[in-house]
Amino acid sequence: LGLAESGGGSVQPGGSLRLSCVASGYTFRDYAIAWFRQAPGKEREEVSCISSSGGSTNYIVSVKGRFTISRDNAKNTVYLKMNSLKPEDTAVYYCAANRWPVCSWRVDEYDYWGQGTQVTVSS
Repeated sequence: LGLAESGGGSVQPGGSLRLSCVASGYTFRDYAIAWFRQAPGKEREEVSCISSSGGSTNYIVSVKGRFTISRDNAKNTVYLKMNSLKPEDTAVYYCAANRWPVCSWRVDEYDYWGQGTQVTVSS
């Protein structure tokens, strides 16, 4: 199983980015996928999750209304569209696959991780 993130970069406050997570080597459509982020000196936090079917999504409060998670099971890809970016969104963003088809806030239920992509929001 492999997960590969892309789409990170440097943007000014208020800007947008779209992250992509492409999976290979397993039945992608059977599992929930989440985006996590980790800023320097901080713990990794789950930002958003989407169920295997795409019918259910979760977001942390700080990104609700600004970030949108989606998936295309035909392309084995999950996206995170990030709008109205703030400096506090600066972090390495990781995608991870849950062992179940439903979302979870438990980090120990995510068995597979990508290598991460850097997002920097600065003026």
